[in-house]
Amino acid sequence: MNLNAFTAGLEHCFSLFYPKLCLVCGTKKPSKGEILCLTCQHKLPATGFHLDPENPFMERFWGRLPLQAAAALYHFIKGGRTQQLIHQLKYNDKPEVGMRFGQLYGRQLRDSPQFQDIDLIIPVPLHPRKRHKRGYNQSETFARGLSNSMGVPSLPNILERRSFTQTQTRKTRIERMNNVLEAFQLKREKVVQGKHVLLVDDVITTGATLEACGMRLLEADGVQLSLATIGFASG
Repeated sequence: MNLNAFTAGLEHCFSLFYPKLCLVCGTKKPSKGEILCLTCQHKLPATGFHLDPENPFMERFWGRLPLQAAAALYHFIKGGRTQQLIHQLKYNDKPEVGMRFGQLYGRQLRDSPQFQDIDLIIPVPLHPRKRHKRGYNQSETFARGLSNSMGVPSLPNILERRSFTQTQTRKTRIERMNNVLEAFQLKREKVVQGKHVLLVDDVITTGATLEACGMRLLEADGVQLSLATIGFASG
């Protein structure tokens, strides 16, 4: 028996005694290749933003960034299923959450007129120390999933996070924006020149990080910018 066959046999035996369960309810077994049971899949709060060019995600950036399109897969509600899954992605060593949702959303975005001419997918970067501690960048896993189903290259080394941001307490909005903006650097400007770039992150709350990264990308000539996330936190 070769090593691959032996490994496959071990995995099969392990799955019989310790079957993979839904990452939300933890009780039902998902279908093959899925991370959630059918019940939890159907209960996730889809936004439908990719079908509406003037959705709440776009509205959040009016007057802040010149965007071609913006969309999020699910609403992010405190204590809700989306928050549970993003927690699994970021803190419980479950990169497959980002990858699976990227594959799912990529199929939806490629059929949306606003996202059909995307040239590059770029994830929001993590600081190297945080990436080393976590073992991966959760936004990169989402970007890889999108790339897989959209047929568009994902380039994780275009933006660099140079520093942790200082505390935002008692800062004005402009001061907060400058604080975040200084944390990022555009490393490979020529690669994005003249391209329609899809900048992606796991969840949008205030939008400060996406805004800062977007401003850096727009420093390159001829860049068109769109945004996508897994979760969208209201207000």
